[in-house]
Amino acid sequence: MSELEHLLASNKRWAKALVSDKPGFFTDLSQQQAPEYLWIGCSDSRVPANQITGLAPGEVFVHRNIANVVVHSDLNCLSVVQYAVEVLKVKHIIVCGHYGCGGVKAAMGKKKHGLIDNWLLHIRDIHRFYRSEIDSCSSEEARFERLCEKNVIEQAFNVCSSTVVQSAWAKGSELSVHGWIYAIKDGLIHDLDVSMSGLEDFEKISR
Repeated sequence: MSELEHLLASNKRWAKALVSDKPGFFTDLSQQQAPEYLWIGCSDSRVPANQITGLAPGEVFVHRNIANVVVHSDLNCLSVVQYAVEVLKVKHIIVCGHYGCGGVKAAMGKKKHGLIDNWLLHIRDIHRFYRSEIDSCSSEEARFERLCEKNVIEQAFNVCSSTVVQSAWAKGSELSVHGWIYAIKDGLIHDLDVSMSGLEDFEKISR
């Protein structure tokens, strides 16, 4: 028996239960993909987009990487954004980080981690840019949480700065970008009050 047999068995139970609750679900799902949301989140196994938002398969398009980073040289992420915006016609792009993020924690320290250090440089840049605000926090834990929040905010700005989103807004597309953060300790998502629905919003907030 395969060491992963329990996962295959679990999949069968899940599919059977879903069809029992919603007959024809997979038949309908296989015909089209029409999500309204693109979720850009962390790869952390404790932060699954569908489950924490209560959305079913097919309702959210997902891209995940270490520390939910969006940079203009990452063609993987930008290709996902382009497909979501231009083909799927999503109405909302959600950048969702989480408190206790290992990537953010590693970026705050001086320890070497190998290849991933190149990726973490993006977060270290954010830490340096907001150093005075972050250092003014009352504790190490508060500084950590604040950097997690600042990272989400900056990545949301990066999404808005992308040629894909800028072009969509210029064409009058109905598209909003939001910054959220998830607390693993209680399972709740917090809105960081970073929502932009057009070039005017982006320019106003970025100022």
